[in-house]
Amino acid sequence: MKKIFLPLLMVTNAAIAQSWQVEVQAGAAGYSGDLNAKAFSIHNIGPGVTVNARYNFNSMFGLRAGLSWGQVGGNDKYNEKSPELLARNLNFKTSIAEFNVCAELNLLSPELYYTYPYVFAGVGVFHFNPYSTDKNGQKVYLQPLGTEGQGLPEYGDKKMYSLTQLCIPFGGGVRMKINDQWDAGFEVGYRKLFTDYLDDVSGRYANPEILLTGRGSQAYQMAYRGSPTNIPQGGEIRGNPKKKDWYYFIGLKLIWKFGTIEPEY
Repeated sequence: MKKIFLPLLMVTNAAIAQSWQVEVQAGAAGYSGDLNAKAFSIHNIGPGVTVNARYNFNSMFGLRAGLSWGQVGGNDKYNEKSPELLARNLNFKTSIAEFNVCAELNLLSPELYYTYPYVFAGVGVFHFNPYSTDKNGQKVYLQPLGTEGQGLPEYGDKKMYSLTQLCIPFGGGVRMKINDQWDAGFEVGYRKLFTDYLDDVSGRYANPEILLTGRGSQAYQMAYRGSPTNIPQGGEIRGNPKKKDWYYFIGLKLIWKFGTIEPEY
């Protein structure tokens, strides 16, 4: 009897499994880069939301495409244990808009477990535009200023960085079945970047006189915001180009399931 009942149970579960799913995730977005001494800081996070559409090829493997939006930032004033960063006194914020396509793999079968972990990885493209505020409290977008001398003839090897870049999303989470149409979950997703300018800080300071002449007073003022009596000269370290920036999304998600996967006999 058991040998007959178990296959019938598995066929029934497969028959009601949903092939299409829509996910909505709400939580936080965070940043790690040249403006924070710690890999994680509460001061570097902001709101983050994601909407995904997922197609399940079977109960274990699926492909999803999604849109994510988040806001992140960093500020040297929170780097109290690093005198050099505290004296630099730089800060930034940026919104991030991302589109990605990822493969997702369940580590346990949803047909056998109501709660199960999963992992995902893929490729994405994102847009960002770092900004700060000047001494009058006015928003100033940093990329056009070339704060490290990008685009100036004297720094021919420094190109203006693009505000639209590729990323590699990866991470994992846990899902829990509510009923046949709804699941809930928790997910953490990191983005490997190929730019170090998410925060507009990467390499070395430009010569302040060259920057003032080539980019104007606003670029001069935003490149270093510490003591005016201790302005770094050209070539001094401003950031770490060997360590690329990161951002991540973390949050709770609600999943609506519809459509059916054909049973496998």
